[in-house]
Amino acid sequence: MYAVIETGGKQYKVENGDVVYVEKLAAEEESTVEFKVVAVGGEDGLKVGAPYVEGASVSGKVLKNGKGKKITVFTYKPKKGEKRKMGHRQPYTKVQIEAINA
Repeated sequence: MYAVIETGGKQYKVENGDVVYVEKLAAEEESTVEFKVVAVGGEDGLKVGAPYVEGASVSGKVLKNGKGKKITVFTYKPKKGEKRKMGHRQPYTKVQIEAINA
């Protein structure tokens, strides 16, 4: 059985035991979080919500809050002598999917 969940403006296809990196959540490590379910698929077919599936939920355990690798952002305007170099590290939350309740 699998589910499509929505969090942080993105959608993820998950199964039991999967580990996913999602946009940073306001949750402590070792806590449990619930996700909105967009679709549920299994042996009996696919059930799609409008916009969410009624009575379905996906729970996961927060393993870690962290930051991704650094990327360099460089902007410039040619012939003007204007340039800027910045770095960025995107925060994330590592979540292990524990149960899909359909």
